[in-house]
Amino acid sequence: NMRKLLTNFPLIQIPLNKGYYVYILLCADNTLYTGWTNNICNRIKKHNLGKGAKYTSVRLPVVLIYYEEYDNKIKAMQREYQIKKLKRKDKENLVYEQKTKYNI
Repeated sequence: NMRKLLTNFPLIQIPLNKGYYVYILLCADNTLYTGWTNNICNRIKKHNLGKGAKYTSVRLPVVLIYYEEYDNKIKAMQREYQIKKLKRKDKENLVYEQKTKYNI
């Protein structure tokens, strides 16, 4: 149940402006997916329509639990690569640090 999974993670508002983003999604099977985009709102919609990535298409629905914004694509892609190499616990720590920073 997605609601039960979300009790462990803060809900965050999806940024509507275009920019370069690295994001972490919580999937329905409790796995985490990391990606990058230049339009986070549209990207999450695509993921939930099953058209975002092969990985998420069989783990719907997905919910945004973390993002970082960058001023160019290269930085966002480099950060995505760094986050993808992290262990799950380290990714969870990023999420909780963001929650604390923004008092979510």
